[in-house]
Amino acid sequence: MAGPCASEIRILLFAGLRERAGWAERHWPVDCTGGITPRQIWLTLQLPDELTQEIRIAINQQFADPDTPL
Repeated sequence: MAGPCASEIRILLFAGLRERAGWAERHWPVDCTGGITPRQIWLTLQLPDELTQEIRIAINQQFADPDTPL
């Protein structure tokens, strides 16, 4: 049996990316079907810059690839 599904995730930006985007924290609604990735969120939020290897992604405090499903 699957565990409970979160209804939203918290997106945090740090340092220069936070300054360029103009915000530090957002809450993103999710459904329980899964499959969304940090790259998809990046594109949807129209964050500044390209999502390159110099930008670190963390999921639950663990570094992850931008295409890792949440």
